Parts: sequence; structure tokens; C-alpha cells
Amino acid sequence: MKSEKIAIFDTTLRDGEQSPGCSMYLDEKIRMARQLEQLGVDIIEAGFPIASEGDFNAVRAVSAECRNATIAALGRTIEGDIFRAGDALKNAARSRIHTFVATSDIHLEYKLKKTRSEVLAMTRKAVRAAAGLADEVEFSAEDATRSDIDFLCEVFTAAVEEGATILNVPDTVGYTLPTEYANLIRTVKQRVVGDRDVTISVHCHNDLGLAVANSLAAVEAGARQVECTINGIGERAGNASLEEFVMACAVRADKMPFENDIDTSQIYSASSLLSSIISFGVQPNKAIVGRNAFAHEAGIHQHGVLSNPLCYEIMTPESVGIPKNDIVLGKHSGRHALTSRYEELGFTFDQEEISDIYTRFVELADKKKNIYEQDLIGIVHERSETLIAA
Repeated sequence: MKSEKIAIFDTTLRDGEQSPGCSMYLDEKIRMARQLEQLGVDIIEAGFPIASEGDFNAVRAVSAECRNATIAALGRTIEGDIFRAGDALKNAARSRIHTFVATSDIHLEYKLKKTRSEVLAMTRKAVRAAAGLADEVEFSAEDATRSDIDFLCEVFTAAVEEGATILNVPDTVGYTLPTEYANLIRTVKQRVVGDRDVTISVHCHNDLGLAVANSLAAVEAGARQVECTINGIGERAGNASLEEFVMACAVRADKMPFENDIDTSQIYSASSLLSSIISFGVQPNKAIVGRNAFAHEAGIHQHGVLSNPLCYEIMTPESVGIPKNDIVLGKHSGRHALTSRYEELGFTFDQEEISDIYTRFVELADKKKNIYEQDLIGIVHERSETLIAA
């Protein structure tokens, strides 16, 4: 049986850029968009055109540059937003207007100061207008996971009736849990989608560190589009990380039998390009693309990896575009790793020699955090001088 496809909606250029310190200039957005298209994302959300002239120009420029991916522009359920988004997308090969309004009572009362009936009317009017300006319309119910389920389904139904073919169920504040979110997706699928040709999308934030877990749970429950960002950047604690979601599906295809069009060998390039553009690197222990993701210092781990990488690596570094794993030499390293590194440097030793060298290595590693090639060569020279002197 053929696997179902999950559409990958990348919002690095929109939600990702909203991270403090992650703004991008127009030429940088274009470079990043090119890389996203090379990566194989299905939809690139290029900006929020009504927000600024810069965002408008970015959506227009990305639309002209990227001819394979669908280009999405965000807008509130306000007429001016919709027309501005449509104008920015005029030259897109494939266009999508992504319109949203909050549906939770706390947002209605304190932010929008609107009644439920007013939100319903706004939804209908905005989606109807968007349907005439773009190839596709996506509707998002902001703060869906804290919304009354009956009202949420009522708003979604109204959006579909007016022409929306993608319904986004965002966990805007990173509040939900995987089982809870899966139940919500199933409910929307049953009560709103039914046999209609409508895609359920998910957009998860990482406030509790569950964005990817929630996205995976949603896909199992019937969602067929996942909204994410490179390196997981985004508002507050960020969005679901594209690389983590994609590689979870790749590594655990036995449990997640879904396809996507991502060229995983381009993941590290996309991550590195984004980091260089925003001068905002990922933490060393970040899954998939962090500096330590394929690094090993503990002696037991190093021995296992050198014998067979599958002992401690569930994917190869090459599969995500990283040349090779990294055997890090430090005070926890063992003889196998040390011998292997010396062999790379052109040195071979017998058992007695390596025992003496290993003792010297451990003494040095206890004194300094990082051991470099020159340190290893220095140990050999120091040992030779000691033997000569003796």
C-alpha cells in the first residue's frame, strides 16, 4: 500500500523571523528561500505583507524566485490584509493566502474584543475574499488548543464553506499534550472534514518542548500538513523543528509510514545557512544539526561507534548532509578512539606504546577541556624525548 504524503509547510521566513534577533534582510530571505526550495519543502510562508513594506517585498520577491514551491502569505481576517497578501502573491507560480483569527475565549475577550458571532462573520468574509485572489486558501484558528471545541468546529466549517481547503489547528502557545492534541485532530477530522477534500494542518509551538511530539501525534491522527521551521526558530521557545520532524519520520518509518519530499541530505546546509544569516547558532546538543548530535567522547560509546556506528547512531551523519561523525577526544575517551585518531594522523603503535601514550593523554585531558591534533603530536614528541633521555 502506498504511503500517504505529509506536506511540509516551512514558516522560517515568517514565524521564524519573528524570533527576537532573527530578522532577515531581503537578499537573505531570497537566499534562504532558494535553500528551502532545494531542500524540498512544499510550501514556503514568505511573510506577512500587511505588517511592513519589507514583508510585502519579501513575499513578492520569493514568489518570483521560487517556482516549484507554493508561496504563502499571511493575513488576518481583515479585508486590507487579504488584498495586500493577494497583491504580494500576484507573480507566484503557486499561491496561497493563509488567513487567521483567534477562536479561544481568552483571545476573544482580551485581544480581539469580539463576540463569537463577529469572529464567524470575519472568517466568512476573509476566506471568501481570499478564495478569489490565490490558488489556495488556508484558514487558521489561532489558539485552537484552548478553544471551545464546538465553536472551533463551527468556525472551521464556515471557512470550508467559503473556500478554504486547508484547515490549520495551531497549538499557538505550546500548551497541549500529544494524546490531547491527537484527539482534537480526530474530532476536527470527524466533525468538519468528513469526506471533503480538505487538508488538516498543524502548527505547534515549543513552550513545553513538545512541538515535534505533538506534530507527530497529529499526523497519526489524520493531519497531512506540518508547519515547522529550520532549527526550530520562532516565537518564544520556537516552532516544531523541520529537521527533527522529518528525521523522526525517516528513522521511525516503521511507526510513521508517511512520505514527504524533503531531501534530507540538504538539512545541514539549510541549518548552517540560517545560522549564518541570523548569527544565531543552535545549541550544541540540538537534535540532528547540533554540534554534538554526532559527536562521541565517552570511551564506551567511541568503541561502539568505531566498531559499528549503529551501536550509538540511529541515523548516519551523511543522511542529513554532515560529512561524518565526530570522535571527540577528552578525559572520558578510551584507547580505541585515541588509537583511531593517531592512525588518522599517520601514527601506529603497539599495545605497550599506546598504553603509555594513553596515560599521558588522560593526564593532559584532566588539565584541559579540548584536545587538539597538535596536543596528540606533542604527546608523541614528549614521549620520544623522555625515552631518549632515559
